[in-house]
Amino acid sequence: MSEPMSPAPADHTADNTAAQTVVAGAFLTLHYRLSGPSGEVVSTFGGKPSTLSLGAGDLSPALEEKLLGLLEGEEASFELPAGAAFGERNPEMLQWVSAKLLHELGDPQEVYLPGEVVEFPTPDGQGSYAGAVVQVREDGAVRFDFNHPLAGQPVRFDVQIIGVL
Repeated sequence: MSEPMSPAPADHTADNTAAQTVVAGAFLTLHYRLSGPSGEVVSTFGGKPSTLSLGAGDLSPALEEKLLGLLEGEEASFELPAGAAFGERNPEMLQWVSAKLLHELGDPQEVYLPGEVVEFPTPDGQGSYAGAVVQVREDGAVRFDFNHPLAGQPVRFDVQIIGVL
């Protein structure tokens, strides 16, 4: 009866340049582009790449899921159906903000125009969120759309994975 063979010792001289795979919790450097039916909404191609930690909420869960399994250096494109990337449009996310509150949060001389995107601080002051100006009343109140610009729309997601840690 023969003894089972023990595994061969690891070859530590092997090439360590093999591409890393994107896994949950990975730290990534990448270029990405998000496009909807009306065209490109955001793109880092041609500029500074984005750096993020998968699972930290920098991208929607549906977009992060598409990154899993990609290799460092890989380029890919994904088509997501309407509502899959950023949910459906929520009519409750259209809200009026009083002129008084806008003055407290920002520049009292600011003029808001439909189509502009305005950043607001989160209640804890640690982050921000954005709303698009939809309508401005004579009393200075502004109606904002706090839905993601691609909510309820099909989305094309183009990505180039630059680095994976």
